[in-house]
Amino acid sequence: MTRVLILGGGGMIGQKLAQHLLDDGLPDGGDTPQITLHDLGFPANGVAIKDRRIGNISIQAVSLKLAAERFDVIYALASVVSGEAEQNFDKGWQTNLWPLWHLLEALRAQHRASDGAYVPRLIFTSSIAVFGGPYPARITDDFLSSPQTSYGAQKAACELLIQDFARKGFIHGMSLRLPTICVRPGKPNLAASSFFSGIIREPLNGETALLPVPDTVRHWHASPKAAAGFLRHAAGLGPNALGGRTALNLPGLSCTVAEQIEALRDVAGSDVAARIRPEPDAAVMQIVQGWPRDFAPERATRFGFKAESSFREIIETYIAEDLPHDPRQA
Repeated sequence: MTRVLILGGGGMIGQKLAQHLLDDGLPDGGDTPQITLHDLGFPANGVAIKDRRIGNISIQAVSLKLAAERFDVIYALASVVSGEAEQNFDKGWQTNLWPLWHLLEALRAQHRASDGAYVPRLIFTSSIAVFGGPYPARITDDFLSSPQTSYGAQKAACELLIQDFARKGFIHGMSLRLPTICVRPGKPNLAASSFFSGIIREPLNGETALLPVPDTVRHWHASPKAAAGFLRHAAGLGPNALGGRTALNLPGLSCTVAEQIEALRDVAGSDVAARIRPEPDAAVMQIVQGWPRDFAPERATRFGFKAESSFREIIETYIAEDLPHDPRQA
């Protein structure tokens, strides 16, 4: 049986991934994997995984202990989000870089102790924040990484570590550059991109949503369901499928904020869309201006990764999976 460790397993994407693996298994078509979730805490009504461990991956001894269990597949999802990493420089680097270094070193030690037999698959959630402008109309797979935020720099640094450890044969590594995940269920977080979800989630829940940027802002999105699908699909690719380029731009949907709002109006009506209130925030606008807007993810498409084709589909996914009531059935 394949043993899977999800670091950050108490978070939204970790929970979605765990449920996806329980429902569908790994892409190899084998038995349901044995899943271990690790995080600082877990939601009260979370996914029904028995092996849930509370701990802090930032503590080196925790990485050593987990690595010693020699999991087959390790998902590295845990991180401080973009806005918090920008506001708290020390916390961002201490949380988003060094725990991965300690984990990789611990896995390398296990590789050596097994005389090279142990080579786990490590799948890391990176971000489109690794890119910086000026941008072409669409970012291709050949566009260079040049982050303009601390969060982006931390993700880019982790990508390089994974690529080098994979090159040396210590791991089978892959970095998935996720689009901004929208619509995220639950409460707003400290990510600078949080408003992209908020302007859909809050109105659908009968609440006012603040829009800190002009509605002309264009961005690259995928749903939580698509994110879980990306992660599951990645585990089914051959160990060396990506060759020496272990970071991958994933599919998504490019749209403006105005198009998001129009899709909300189309799905749930004008009264719901009217709950969005513009309230400019210069700090958020400055961060957003440095983000990419559109991609041509040809490599990922060739490898079989898939995302939504319309923002309406993203909204309907949120309603179906995460909204207690359907606003269209009032």
